[in-house]
Amino acid sequence: MFDIDVPDVDSIPVGKAPETIVPSRRGPMAAAISENAGSLRDRQAAEDSIRAENDRLALEFVELKRAGLIVDRVPLDQIVTERLVRDRKPGPDEELDELKGSIREIGLSNPVRLERREDGRFELVQGMRRLQAYRALLEETGEDRFARIPAGIGAQEAETQLSYRRMVDENLIRKDISFAEMATLARRYAEDPANDCAEVSEAVAQLFKSASYTKRSYIRAFAELLARLDKVLMFPQEIPRNLGVELKRRMDNDDGLVARISTALRSAPERDAAQEVEILRGFLGEGEGTLPTGKTAAAKPAKPRQAKTTFQVPVDTGVARCNASDGRLELRHDLDFSSVDRHSLERAVAAFFKALEDE
Repeated sequence: MFDIDVPDVDSIPVGKAPETIVPSRRGPMAAAISENAGSLRDRQAAEDSIRAENDRLALEFVELKRAGLIVDRVPLDQIVTERLVRDRKPGPDEELDELKGSIREIGLSNPVRLERREDGRFELVQGMRRLQAYRALLEETGEDRFARIPAGIGAQEAETQLSYRRMVDENLIRKDISFAEMATLARRYAEDPANDCAEVSEAVAQLFKSASYTKRSYIRAFAELLARLDKVLMFPQEIPRNLGVELKRRMDNDDGLVARISTALRSAPERDAAQEVEILRGFLGEGEGTLPTGKTAAAKPAKPRQAKTTFQVPVDTGVARCNASDGRLELRHDLDFSSVDRHSLERAVAAFFKALEDE
């Protein structure tokens, strides 16, 4: 079985080791056993390394999912909006159709944010308009792709203040949210005993911590304005910032101003948003907008709302969003137009008008 070289016994002096030791040679069986053992050790080391990597990735996945950074597709009927007071104005959303068109064509670019509830359902934290758009699309089309919405899911915050902060911080970057809506949210937050926040000013400080000091002061001013005129205002979300802040300042210096404004507004129950703003503006002038009889001066006729068309145009670099109205066309795209050569822009605009003329 094995080749063993043994020196001649007679040639070995008694009590002495041979001067030359002949190296032993392993047979094929011994070599095979040794190689197999080495292969098993390498395989075990590889399996241990893979197992350790899988454990690390699994732990990382769990941590990311708990943080809401892993996107799931959540059924719409499992999402509720009960825990947080919303700051969006009531009524139809003029831009919802534009959002629905974008979702229908290219999908949802920014997932909503949810918190997992103890009953197995999910509380919406960020993305009310996106959720409304998905529900509308599902109702209109019945397509399964709109039955679930992409969402990042986090654990429910122990304190509602943190959930409110997540909602508010996202909404601060929206252009269409009014100071009246933000003030309404702060007032409702302060009114909720669960939030342990007795003062509206404290609620503003907690909820809008990411906003500038000046912006927080505007929100506080609107909160006080709404507290005084809440029962008579029909379109508070339409009050411009400067008008609301100035009215609040004058109310502080004139105890009877609230009553006069209330009388003027009640005398025009059929007013629209533009007329209500015009009535309020009248109290900043010398005549204070009221007649001796308590009737309001005739409001200037409101300009008819311009018709607006919104659409999207696919281009090589993505999708361009367009708003068209009388005498105005707005293009929005993820491109720094200021970095484009002016002559190139001029040629593009000229080509645009030329194409319209050819039509």
